Amino acid sequence: MAFELLASSDMKPNHFGVISSGGLPYPAAECPKNTAKHLLWIGPDWAQKRWSYFGAALVLVVLVAALYLKVIEKLVTDWCELPDFSHGFLIPFFVMFLVWDSRNALRNTPLSQSWAGLWLVVLALLLLLTGVFGADLFLSRLSFILLAAGLVWTLCGRAMLQQTKFMFCVLLLAIPLPTLIFNQVTFPLQLLASEMASALLPLAGVPTLRDGNVIQLPALQLEVAEACSGIRSLLSLFTVAIIYGYLLEKKTWRRTVLALASIPIAVAANVIRIFGTGLCVQYWNPDKAVGFFHEFSGWLVFLVSLSCLYVVHRTMRLLSPEGVRRI
Repeated sequence: MAFELLASSDMKPNHFGVISSGGLPYPAAECPKNTAKHLLWIGPDWAQKRWSYFGAALVLVVLVAALYLKVIEKLVTDWCELPDFSHGFLIPFFVMFLVWDSRNALRNTPLSQSWAGLWLVVLALLLLLTGVFGADLFLSRLSFILLAAGLVWTLCGRAMLQQTKFMFCVLLLAIPLPTLIFNQVTFPLQLLASEMASALLPLAGVPTLRDGNVIQLPALQLEVAEACSGIRSLLSLFTVAIIYGYLLEKKTWRRTVLALASIPIAVAANVIRIFGTGLCVQYWNPDKAVGFFHEFSGWLVFLVSLSCLYVVHRTMRLLSPEGVRRI
C-alpha cells in the first residue's frame, strides 16, 4: 500500500515522493541532511488525525470567542460611534490580506510547539481579568491580541510568531487609545494648531488674539475644539500610510519613513484647515465656517494629506529607485 510524503520546509516546493509501507523515499545514505526529522507520513489514520486537529482548533476558537465576545462587540460599536477611530474597520480586512499575501511563507514555516509562549497566554488572560473587573476597555482589547500571539507561539512555534508579528502590530491600530493617553495627545494638538493658525492669519490680513485654543477674530470667536485637533486625520493618515507602505514598498526603512511622515503631514493639514476657516469667517461669511463647509474642508484637507504622502513616496523612489514593490 502506498503512502504519500509531504515536503518539509527543508525540501524544495512541490518536492513530493512515493514510498512504500515502512520504507524511506531515499536510501539512508542519500536522505537529505536534517530532512528525516521533518518528514510527515500520510497513512490510513491521517484523515482521523486531521479531523481531531480540526476539532481541537474549533474548540479553541469557540472558547476564545466566548471570552472576548462582549469585548469585540464594544470595539465595533466604538468604531461606529467614535469618528476618531472609524479607521478601525480597515484593519481586519488588511490583516486578512496580509495572511493571504504571506500564505506561501506561512505554509513553508516549520511548526513546532513551544511552552515558551505560555507566559504570554497567561499574561493576556490576566490583562483580560484586569480589564473586565477594572472596567478598562483598552486592557481587555489588548489582551485579545496578546492571547492570539501567545497561542501562535505556543502551538506553532517562535518561527511562526516571527512570521506573523507584523500582523499583530497592525491589529494594535484597531484599538482606540485609552482616554488618558488620548487627552494627553489631543490637547497639545489643539494648542499647536491654534498657535500656528493664529500666526498665519495675520499674514493674510486677519488680526487675531489667541487665548489657549480659542482664536478671537474680528468677526467671530474661533474655538479649536477637540474634534478639530487633527487627531482623527492623524490616526487615519497613519493607518493609510502603513497600508500604503506595505503595498508599494519592500524595504522596512521606507515604510517607516512613510508612516512617520504622516504625522507632520496630518498636523500641517489641520493647521491649513483652521487657517482656511479663519479666512472664510473674515472675508466670506461666518455662517459658512460651520456645517457643510466645515465637514467638506475636512475631507478636502485629508485628500491633500494623501497627496503629500504620495509626494514623499515619489521623492524616495526618485532618490533611490530600488526596492519598489509591484502588486
